[in-house]
Amino acid sequence: MAVNMRKDLLTFALLGIFALAIIPQNVISQNVASIVTPGFFDGIKNQAAAGCAGKSFYTRDGFLKAASSFPNFGSGSAVESKREIAAFFAHVTHETGHLCYTEEIDKSNAYCDQSNKQYPCVAGKKYYGRGPMQLTWNYNYGACGKALGFDGLKAPETVSNDPAVSFKTALWFWMNNVHSVMNQGFGATIRKINGLECGGKHPDKVNARIGYYRDYCNKFGVDPGQNLSC
Repeated sequence: MAVNMRKDLLTFALLGIFALAIIPQNVISQNVASIVTPGFFDGIKNQAAAGCAGKSFYTRDGFLKAASSFPNFGSGSAVESKREIAAFFAHVTHETGHLCYTEEIDKSNAYCDQSNKQYPCVAGKKYYGRGPMQLTWNYNYGACGKALGFDGLKAPETVSNDPAVSFKTALWFWMNNVHSVMNQGFGATIRKINGLECGGKHPDKVNARIGYYRDYCNKFGVDPGQNLSC
């Protein structure tokens, strides 16, 4: 009986550990959904013109499904969670014109870094901005495609053609490049996404991003914090 009891206690302990491992992801997923309400998401998209490709392409459900694959997005305290989500959508709003554009307007630049041998450019393909975060450059398409299970080098257009993939690419880029600097303030996120705007080079664009961030923080009822500019 003593042996069986020890086995039962061990099983119970392991189940407890397993439960603790999976509960945070569920909580985080619910937390993101409670912040990114239909009213918030549609409030961004409704500012785009009726003829915009993104009006039907980008959906809240698509975003939430993508977010469920990145459980650390919007994690931390309530303030940290809201600030990160506000920052993410501030950049998405700026990059896509309120969820209007699925592709970069100027498609003349192929954004091919020929020195990158790990993710070489494919002839005839261009790696200009696509998706909510306007994924750019062959090395980002290659690495992102490898992580998410699509051929980013041979089929970069997948990012702007497949709604199931599009928001995942934005969150992939965010979690790999931006998430870690959220504790440094919104200005650090601008440097990670488009540092060429910083240092007084494009103050109008920087101020536009900050404006969206302040607005969304206000909607979420949270202070935007310090170090907003770059």
